[in-house]
Amino acid sequence: MDTKILIIGACGQIGTELTAKLRATYGVNNVIASDIRKLNNDVVNNGIFEVVNALDYNQIEHLIEQYQITDVYLMAALLSATAEKNPAFAWDLNMNSLFHVLNLAKAGKIKKIFWPSSIAVFGPTTPRQNTPQYTIMEPSTVYGISKQTGERWAEYYNKQYGVDVRSIRYPGLISWSTEAGGGTTDYAVDIYHKAITDGKFTSFLSEDTELPMMYMDDAIKATISIMQAPAAQIKIRSSYNLAAMSFTPKQIGEEIKKHYPKFELDYEPDFRQKIADSWPASIDDETARTDWGWKNDFDLENMTVDMFENLKKHIYNK
Repeated sequence: MDTKILIIGACGQIGTELTAKLRATYGVNNVIASDIRKLNNDVVNNGIFEVVNALDYNQIEHLIEQYQITDVYLMAALLSATAEKNPAFAWDLNMNSLFHVLNLAKAGKIKKIFWPSSIAVFGPTTPRQNTPQYTIMEPSTVYGISKQTGERWAEYYNKQYGVDVRSIRYPGLISWSTEAGGGTTDYAVDIYHKAITDGKFTSFLSEDTELPMMYMDDAIKATISIMQAPAAQIKIRSSYNLAAMSFTPKQIGEEIKKHYPKFELDYEPDFRQKIADSWPASIDDETARTDWGWKNDFDLENMTVDMFENLKKHIYNK
């Protein structure tokens, strides 16, 4: 059977670019994008799109049967900063959407699931430098709690029912083409925009807050790579550590000044500082590199070059 893909949460920060790449890889008619509402964007306009509520089991099941779906990418979630403002809904969305897809796979309706986890599964008691694949996990945010719980359920469904579920722990993600989505690492997206438009930026994290980051191109590459790998190579069914680079607001500011020497950066830490302080500063992802050949293409320097080239060309017409 041909691969037929359903993306749930296709209009989000990751889903937008993932949808485009999957359509280019598997063909437009083999990738069904879906989200809670229909926007006027490329996801909706450049292929098959369906409105679906990730919390509605029957809607998801109907789409899977209608399009003979084999693989589901469940990207719908409430992110870290947003989830803290509405904990009950964040838990409901992040957990029950996963249960729906796991149960559909258990029933034999789909073959493979991609479900993203996050560095938010770690907490203040986790070793902050080179955080290992297996370590203390005591998350202190609603988002992190839901992701850690999801990892346990994913592994359980794999062991108990043979469900082929695959996952990676995303670090902070940086993209030129989609706006930030309510995450603690989103300053690293906004700072590039403000460098072009305002020449200055106020960071909501302190200057020395080091966090693991990744360019969106690498995140999409990793997502598709883990789904394309033979099942025997996917030895971890909770979630894989994934890394590319780590930096502080001060370091990204210095990199930006190579392109905009007059760029000004100041700091006004807010409630997101406490979230960031509970997360790792750097990640050990050797297991992903060994098991299924993960390798990043971007570091802070070449990501900054690519961000500015694309923002000036596609967003600001400069």
